[in-house]
Amino acid sequence: MDKKTKTNKKATWAGIIAGSIASVVSYYGVQQLFFKTDVETVLKKAATELNKQLPMNVDEYSRLDSASAEGENCFNYFYTLVDLEKSEVNLDTVNKYIRTGIIENVKNSTELREFRKNKITMNYNYFDKNGVFVTQIAVTPELYSE
Repeated sequence: MDKKTKTNKKATWAGIIAGSIASVVSYYGVQQLFFKTDVETVLKKAATELNKQLPMNVDEYSRLDSASAEGENCFNYFYTLVDLEKSEVNLDTVNKYIRTGIIENVKNSTELREFRKNKITMNYNYFDKNGVFVTQIAVTPELYSE
């Protein structure tokens, strides 16, 4: 793999990070600030509202297809890597750069304050262009509270 391809793949993952976090955060934050209701209801409503806008291309390499809530402490994002097959994804690179970047963003993002406050686990699920599961990056309260 040449240097340009590696750089493009890193840029792809950076776009995935930005898009995944920005997608539902503002809606969830507004709900928490203005409507005092149980967290599970807010998460489900956030997923429903986000899903009305999906699928959405995050960048030229990835698409956010759907979101879902599980109970009162888990929010799931489902992405497709539109031009990649599972065999083309280097999981060591994902864990070294992408996972670390997502965790740092969750720790430091003011937009994710309500997620942290309510100890929400965010699962980023990635599928290849053929619908084959590639990986999940789970960001748990233990990871962003360190």
